[in-house]
Amino acid sequence: MELPRSFGILLHPTSLPGPWVCGVLGKEARAFLDWLREAGAGFWQVLPLGPTGFGDSPYQSFSAFAGNPYLIDPEDLIRRGWLAEEEPPKIPQERVDYGFLYRWKWDLLRRAFQGFLRRGDPEERREFSRFWEKEKEWLWDYALFMALKDRFGGRPWNEWPPEFRHRKASVLVDFEEDENVLFHAWTQWIFFRQWQEIRNCAHKQGIKIIGDIPIFVAYDSADVWAHPELFELDSEGRPTVVAGVPPDYFSPTGQRWGNPLYRWPVHEAEGFRWWIARVRQTLRLFDVLRIDHFRGFAAYWEIPAEEPTAVRGRWVPAPGEKLFQTMLRELGELPILAEDLGVITPDVEELRDKFGFPGMRVLQFAFDGKPDNPHLPENFPEHGRVVVYPGTHDNDTALGWYRTVSEEVRTRVQQYLSAQGIIASKEEDIPWALISLAFRSRAVLAVIPMQDVLGLGSEARLNYPSRAEGNWTWRLLSKPKPAQRLAELARETHRLARTFGDVANKHGQVYTG
Repeated sequence: MELPRSFGILLHPTSLPGPWVCGVLGKEARAFLDWLREAGAGFWQVLPLGPTGFGDSPYQSFSAFAGNPYLIDPEDLIRRGWLAEEEPPKIPQERVDYGFLYRWKWDLLRRAFQGFLRRGDPEERREFSRFWEKEKEWLWDYALFMALKDRFGGRPWNEWPPEFRHRKASVLVDFEEDENVLFHAWTQWIFFRQWQEIRNCAHKQGIKIIGDIPIFVAYDSADVWAHPELFELDSEGRPTVVAGVPPDYFSPTGQRWGNPLYRWPVHEAEGFRWWIARVRQTLRLFDVLRIDHFRGFAAYWEIPAEEPTAVRGRWVPAPGEKLFQTMLRELGELPILAEDLGVITPDVEELRDKFGFPGMRVLQFAFDGKPDNPHLPENFPEHGRVVVYPGTHDNDTALGWYRTVSEEVRTRVQQYLSAQGIIASKEEDIPWALISLAFRSRAVLAVIPMQDVLGLGSEARLNYPSRAEGNWTWRLLSKPKPAQRLAELARETHRLARTFGDVANKHGQVYTG
């Protein structure tokens, strides 16, 4: 995949401002796209958009195919006449309160659904019916899964009665006309309609959207419940081994994610059918796709399910080359970015380069004093086929990072910036200094977290890896700084966005009716 020299901003939609408890796919999202255009950005990067559950992580979704109903814009439902005028809740807006959001948003959506049933016009009903029929291969499993979670008090599927846990056909047939199943399917129709409107708006502004696909899926998901044969589970549906990473920069005991691992021989025997469907669906939402934990397609860290940490694991080879070859045959050119951070071995690099996937570099990792550090800009590959970040969603903000590193690292940072002609005389200059360093590098694409554009500290950090709760809550409250400074830097470093079409997504749009 060839990318134009450009830059983008990383901001997950839940972090958008607005009165609706979390960011939604409405006027604030369009205003953000206007700001991106004024800044000369070519890309908007988001995190996974699937429906989230306990822990609120976009990387632990109830479905690898569905969208997050939390992002549905209530104003659209009001305009359509399905919902009466609704006052936004009177709660603090500084952080996303997911507990309140869960209670409030699902009640609002159910009221809107009843309004649709009573007042939806015939064409709207036909559009929903067409969506339901066209997307039923994944939508039935998701809607049924969510309806059963409602029925059993939100408990994970492995705690449901055996006949539901094991999908006994004579029991599930009773739900084919169930109104709650229809409700959850309806939320998906609304989500995909609204997302497509935002994506079309981005395209009109000349902005491409970078999406994110986690390599693994959540255990408590429609995917594992509906396809247990594709995952390393025992006869009772319990994981025998789980995913994670060994001890690293973020944790001395590694990260035990807990996701079930794939039963790769079964996937291969089926021609990777589930993976093809998953990637096809995701590429209907985004113009470019960032695959999280790319190294897991070469080899993954397998942890026995009974182990409390990731220390006692082992590397197991994965059939990444066969998988991507099959994707190329079935899907054509793959506009994929490889998140190749962590323990990167020659086989990972070979797999990435064989398919021409750009990798990642993170400036916060560059200052360990080693001259061959791959995150130093002078060590980026000559062809420049990498994406550079000051930090990712898993890092502290640039300012928060600089405030907490050792004096030795701070000295290295200052010396390096000075050698590049970048002045950072005080702490508050560091975010812009790293932005400048990223823009000046040979990396084809520079992606900047919105928190760094705003110069925010650790209070604005989005995620602490290996911390189970309290993540993903930051919201953009203040008006973004004027876009002119970014546009001027982009012009100086030849990163102003070109006409839309440099990266063409040939996989079509999600069906909306």
